Amino acid sequence: MTLTTQFYTMLAMTGMGAWLGASLDTYRLFVSRAKTARWLLFIHDILFWIVQGLLFFYVLLNVNEGELRVYIFLAVLLGIATYQSLFKRMYIKILKFAIHLAVSLYQFAKKLIQHVLFRPVLLLFKLLIGLITVVSLYSYRVSAFFAKCLFKIVTFLLYPLFFLLKQLLKLLPEKWRLTFKRYFQKSAGFLQKSKKLIITIRSTMIRILKR
Repeated sequence: MTLTTQFYTMLAMTGMGAWLGASLDTYRLFVSRAKTARWLLFIHDILFWIVQGLLFFYVLLNVNEGELRVYIFLAVLLGIATYQSLFKRMYIKILKFAIHLAVSLYQFAKKLIQHVLFRPVLLLFKLLIGLITVVSLYSYRVSAFFAKCLFKIVTFLLYPLFFLLKQLLKLLPEKWRLTFKRYFQKSAGFLQKSKKLIITIRSTMIRILKR
């Protein structure tokens, strides 16, 4: 190994030592050991050191074809010490500022999307629901009015027929009259339930409209 190669190796490993120090501070800042489960923390640590080892080996492979010497470890320690003494405080401040800036930009983008996209769509949806409710309510009222009028007209027109049927029923045997009576009672109960259901639907629509 030539002196030039050794010099480049020392320089590269010193830089990698500084990189390792910065990486450790970044890792500590992003991974909270007190709030992270032990098994997950163990996986994080293993992955971190595997990545660092691969990076060191890649740099060393490009500089001196992967040959290990004692001075390489000394150069790494020198890089870590240089980072700790000269660049650590400044790097942590810059990193925290970058994280704060990224979080602020994310919050701003989130609020912007909510105000520009989601709220207008939600407002439009509410207006559409309100319009459908109003149309449905008034359609129900108009339909109920016409149905009531039609019922009265039909009742008036069929009154002679009902009167005739009533008189004919009196001529039937008692057993038949009881059968017809039970049938009409069941029909009346069904109509009463239908009326209650319609009233419930109407009340619900009115409450929705008032909101």
